[in-house]
Amino acid sequence: MGNMEHVGHTLETFAAQCHDFIKAEPGPAGRKKVCGLLSQVLADEKFVAKYVDPNTKERNILYQDPDFGFCIIAHNYEGPKTSDPHDHGPSWAIYGQARGETAMNDWSLLEAASEQKPGKVKHVRTYKLTPGVAHLYNEGDLHSPTRDASTKLIRIEGMDMTTVKRFKYVAV
Repeated sequence: MGNMEHVGHTLETFAAQCHDFIKAEPGPAGRKKVCGLLSQVLADEKFVAKYVDPNTKERNILYQDPDFGFCIIAHNYEGPKTSDPHDHGPSWAIYGQARGETAMNDWSLLEAASEQKPGKVKHVRTYKLTPGVAHLYNEGDLHSPTRDASTKLIRIEGMDMTTVKRFKYVAV
């Protein structure tokens, strides 16, 4: 094979590397490596064009790990939107910005949430997620994204969050 063209990231190699990082270090340290890898993948224009751009659904699971249950998801969000503060229940999540810009807010917990009543949170800071930026949220980390226009993301969730009941939080 004389023509050794540089091969970019594929979903298969990306998923396999995520799997290996989480297997080697199941806690925040392994996730931090996954987060770094996601930044590299987001910088790969071919990868984003292939897996994120044609996605017309708001939530499109690209891969779910058979051993650890984490999901790699392409998101295509249309138009402006503000979300309420939330955590990911018993899970963690990594947000990776592919297109557009997200203003992310971090919140600190003042009062825990329950089935009966929402928890209370206090705003800590706001920062921008721009294309190529990936950010890790561990269990219990509270955040809320805001966008002024359409955005596309690759998110990794520790488990399929559609199966998880979550509590509400209100800013005080």
